[in-house]
Amino acid sequence: MLMKKWIPALAALALVACNSQNKPSGQPVVAAATSGKPAETAATAMPDSATQAKNWMAYSEPGAEQKALAEANGRWDAEITMCMAPGTPEQKTSTVVENKMVLGGRYQMSTHKGKMMGMDFEGISTVGYDNHKKQYQSTWIDNMGTGITVMTGTWDEATKTINFAGKMMNPGTKMEEDVRETFTIIDKDHQLMQMYGKGPEGKEFRTMQIHYTRKR
Repeated sequence: MLMKKWIPALAALALVACNSQNKPSGQPVVAAATSGKPAETAATAMPDSATQAKNWMAYSEPGAEQKALAEANGRWDAEITMCMAPGTPEQKTSTVVENKMVLGGRYQMSTHKGKMMGMDFEGISTVGYDNHKKQYQSTWIDNMGTGITVMTGTWDEATKTINFAGKMMNPGTKMEEDVRETFTIIDKDHQLMQMYGKGPEGKEFRTMQIHYTRKR
């Protein structure tokens, strides 16, 4: 375990050493100047090796946000309500979701299985928290498409909600569309996801709602 912890630090040290070898002796390590732009000053020079090693460690270590994701480990029932367009009848279905933390407790990976529009459905999602960017990141893939949906979001403590935003492919139009998602922690056994897109007239409407209940 100790060896694994120091791999990021060693990588940072190697990077700094490489940069140092490529500059004349006595000159600070700075980014190369681009056409029409002055070179970086010493105040914005690359951090020293000790600082880079510290930054790598901070980036790689799971923290409070990753531990919060781990609280959802286990199997959940998902009750899904979908709406394809404003004013159209809602469709309902259900899936079973299994959450687990992977790669040393750094990311939540979830599998989703059930029926969707009368067909067998499988999906896989990942959620992580970028320690440096201070934001959540999620991906989604399923057996009804060939693309990957990527969203980023931030935590709202007042509502216990992660507010995600990103783009999703519309298979019918072959165009990406803006989407947003709210993921609310109701309590330790209940969660609520709501997804929103834009209708034909450009007005936002709720396309999907999922109530999650932890299996006992």
